[in-house]
Amino acid sequence: MIFESHAHYDNPQFYKDREALFKEFPENNIQYVINVGADMRSSRLSIELAKRYPFLFATVGVHPHDVGDMKEEDLERLIHLAAYEKVVAIGEIGLDYYYDHAPRSIQKLWFREQLKLANELALPVVIHSREASQDTYDILMEAKLHNEHNLDRPKGVIHCYSGHAEMALDYVKEGFMIGIGGVITFKNGKKLREVVEAIPLESIVVETDAPYLAPEPYRGKRNDSRYLKYIIEEIGKIKGRSPEDVEDITYQNGKRLFFD
Repeated sequence: MIFESHAHYDNPQFYKDREALFKEFPENNIQYVINVGADMRSSRLSIELAKRYPFLFATVGVHPHDVGDMKEEDLERLIHLAAYEKVVAIGEIGLDYYYDHAPRSIQKLWFREQLKLANELALPVVIHSREASQDTYDILMEAKLHNEHNLDRPKGVIHCYSGHAEMALDYVKEGFMIGIGGVITFKNGKKLREVVEAIPLESIVVETDAPYLAPEPYRGKRNDSRYLKYIIEEIGKIKGRSPEDVEDITYQNGKRLFFD
């Protein structure tokens, strides 16, 4: 079975055919989907989807693009949302220096505050980092994330990983999973292939980031969880493992991260 660790099915691109698409998931071996919140509205919508579909679970958090408007009371709202039993992580949170939609000082402030929240709630984190690798790493190390109820549980996932292999190994050593998506199938995905070569398969979760970043041969089209098989096949080629092995191990990794 396949564990989809990061998708956005609350996105308007899925409004017309989401129900029909979800009906295809069982025949495509998709057992679990994590629908990731990126602001207050999408966090609420993720929970609504989780209430409707048994296979779908939610995360809540505010993406660095949207922290410019964040207020203290939003942290209280996130605590309230996170109390729902099918909320399994805080995220998508982090830093984005590529677009800089919010000042970097503000991004860092709310990243730290949401990491504190994750620690208080004993939840793993879903991390967004673009063109901000060192600051993201430093702030995560400073946060000293831990789950006092389960010390062996992964601390979170670095979603859509775009850093170097050396830092990926540092993250793995510190108890984080690495999220691998459609970029692994791109011709210009050499750096990510080096990451997959370097880290253990037991530290990888697969993701689509649907509707974004569709793998080859669907690059440029709307992405969805049915295309995870192409990511799994590519990881298998790199690691010298069968697709079935990659599917099984990343499935267990997803359960360990979000459900333990």
